[in-house]
Amino acid sequence: MNHPTRNRNLRIRATLAVAAVTGLGATALTALPAAAAGEAVTVQYRQSATGSDQVEPWLKVVNTGASSVPLSQVKVRYYFKADAGASYTYACSWAVKGCANLTGTFGSLANPTATADRYLEIGFTAGAGSLAPGADTGDMQLRFHRSNWQPLNQNDDYSFGPAQTTYANWSKVTATVGGVPVWGTAPAGSEPTPTPTPTGPTTPPPTGAALFDDFDYTGHTDPAINAHGWSVRSNSGGPGVPGATWAPENVTFAKEGTNSIMNLRSSTAGTGESTRHTEILTRASKFKNGTYAARVRFSDAPVSGPDGDRVVQTFFTINDLKAPMADDYAEYDFEYLPNGGWGEPANILYTTSWETYRPDPWEAVNQHSEARTSYAGWHDLVLTIDDSTIVYYVDGQEFGRHDARYLPERPMSINFNQWLIDLAGQTSTTPRSYDQKVDYVLHVKDQVLTPAQVAAKVGAYRSAGTAFEDSVPAAQ
Repeated sequence: MNHPTRNRNLRIRATLAVAAVTGLGATALTALPAAAAGEAVTVQYRQSATGSDQVEPWLKVVNTGASSVPLSQVKVRYYFKADAGASYTYACSWAVKGCANLTGTFGSLANPTATADRYLEIGFTAGAGSLAPGADTGDMQLRFHRSNWQPLNQNDDYSFGPAQTTYANWSKVTATVGGVPVWGTAPAGSEPTPTPTPTGPTTPPPTGAALFDDFDYTGHTDPAINAHGWSVRSNSGGPGVPGATWAPENVTFAKEGTNSIMNLRSSTAGTGESTRHTEILTRASKFKNGTYAARVRFSDAPVSGPDGDRVVQTFFTINDLKAPMADDYAEYDFEYLPNGGWGEPANILYTTSWETYRPDPWEAVNQHSEARTSYAGWHDLVLTIDDSTIVYYVDGQEFGRHDARYLPERPMSINFNQWLIDLAGQTSTTPRSYDQKVDYVLHVKDQVLTPAQVAAKVGAYRSAGTAFEDSVPAAQ
């Protein structure tokens, strides 16, 4: 299967032609609903493959309680021991509830054991409906594999049951309802831990070096954009559709309610010459560890014209690759594909942490997490980087936790862009355009803030009427 790791090298090289580097991150959490009285589920499991090319856990969720359970509140975790340096790709082969109504994301255990340091978490969209007492989901025929399709070892995986060839209750897979543990035993005997309910900040918003931009500008030629350290891309080159133009005039600013909003509009009429991509990035490469936050509006459908283009909507960081497989390279991505691409048939959100890569012949060292569901609308995209861990959040919930080997060695810059992978997804010559909006961006240097502190700091800037601040020193 194709994965964005193989294609993004084009974007990397093109982006570096505009600026030296990129950097990002952020934080935010939301409360999970408590499980209602009488809600209880069990998880049944059978293995479908014992080979070395992919893991195939087939699962059923059974409502053993006294009340109906909304599946959107159910999370199921399958635990495994990751192969050294491996990243993984999730897929759903078939499901009674419909694969489109299932989500799959990978996470890391805070306290790894000899048989588990990662997990695959299965969730459900609202389209999956509810389970009545005594009902089950029916088959969920799931699978995952190493992203480069290298062999893997299941025999040291906590949740793997090689002799489990028919469905039966399986306590080595855990389940929560509304964040409350209701089934199974996690590795080392500890129960699955629900996401903590956030509380208000007990201290004022942290002070210290920070970048904040509310994107309150008159247009792409506003002198303040350059004065504030941003570059609106206009040079040619990849990534994306050959012959496309990077159009600075398509980066616009407007008021929505009381907030100023930046809009990136990308468009095409089905040819390279008619295709317009958009990007804005910091010129300075001075951002490294700390907390980064941005509020971004993704779109599934075009503003006008036929849908179907393989669009990529992003918030990411990057620095320059000084040599193939150089170990001081770094990149951290949020990438939303509303119409699929890179081998994916439908919408998918990726977060990816890069250690290094070689463009030719292609080789990549990275770790990624993904969810196959729509993310149309406003979302809080959050990344924290400290001396041991990289954590991605989407709308207050942990989306991916990546290993220390992917931590940055050099500073980066901050980017937003929107571009088309190719023109194969929609071959019409009717003009169409897509919008990606950005409300604000925040970086606080060398501090991992609580979600409440992030919200408080953004609120404090706005209450004070501060549309821009950059006290982050230049990289040494």
